[in-house]
Amino acid sequence: MTHLWVRAEQRPNEERVGLTPEGAAALIAAGVRVTVEESHVRAIPLQGYKDAGCEIAAENSWPDAPLDAIIFGLKELPEDGTPLPHRHIMFGHAYKGQHSGRALLERFKAGGGTLYDLEYLVDEDSRRVAAFGYWAGYAGAAVTLKTWAAQQRGQECPPVGVYPNKDALNAELLAELDATGTRPRAIVIGALGRVGTGAADMCEAMGVSVTKWDMAETASGGPFPEILDHDLFLNCIFARPGTPVFVPHDALTAPRNLTAIGDVACDPDSDYNPVPVYDRATTWEAPALRVATDPVMDVMAIDNLPSMLPVESSEDYAAQLLPSLLTLTDLDKGVWGRAETTFKTHMKGI
Repeated sequence: MTHLWVRAEQRPNEERVGLTPEGAAALIAAGVRVTVEESHVRAIPLQGYKDAGCEIAAENSWPDAPLDAIIFGLKELPEDGTPLPHRHIMFGHAYKGQHSGRALLERFKAGGGTLYDLEYLVDEDSRRVAAFGYWAGYAGAAVTLKTWAAQQRGQECPPVGVYPNKDALNAELLAELDATGTRPRAIVIGALGRVGTGAADMCEAMGVSVTKWDMAETASGGPFPEILDHDLFLNCIFARPGTPVFVPHDALTAPRNLTAIGDVACDPDSDYNPVPVYDRATTWEAPALRVATDPVMDVMAIDNLPSMLPVESSEDYAAQLLPSLLTLTDLDKGVWGRAETTFKTHMKGI
């Protein structure tokens, strides 16, 4: 019997989950054994999983799960260097030149396990079957607007946290922007995708004028002086070979209106980073990194943004992913077979 083991997230400020109780009930009805770990932070209460018929395991007990269990989580595992003998479903961040990704793949090599990277679960047309993109864009735009509002007060962006729903986030942000007496002009690159749509929707909900760019507007490869004419820039395009540089390092000293960048894609350690004016992800405690002072330039690059709205983002993502989870009984085909092929391809150089 196929056994799916939903682990507790161990990363700070991570309350999302990729399977709802309703989805768990559907898997059990389809003949999949489902174990859910206890969690002191998960946004969806454990009782719903109990009611659905799931087995319950202790928090963070997945290393001792049966070797035939498929371990399902979202964000990174603890970086303790231990070998990984299980099959894991998660966001590995290991295939796009990230320097930290090699260490993860080396752990899979040492343990003999397999990574089914959620970012590389694709259909026959190579389109991702599920993504948190919309809520990443929505929350990323919100924090970038908070960064800009703080600049108007002569401050840096204060810590951010979890919101019970988007209405609570919107109300708080609207009050901050109204206090400035004005609105910034924003440009979103990747505006036709899920991430860009979420970012643009947030901006428009706040009364912010948005310039929407996508592949057609960036096909020239740059430079893109129009970006510097805006107050905010939201990068919603994931780094990959051939991605142009949108804000080069010399932009920090060039004449510009741009003072706040939201790198929602957040690949600072990728060789293809299109926003090479910063070198590390930011945090919930310090959401924006100041990279220039005259005039100021702050970069927001939190890499688990949808966790600001964990219930909405979990429900949305889980609904997208469930049809694929229902095919776990045949891992050699479909999205899982393609994901394993991708994993094996990248393991050849390890």
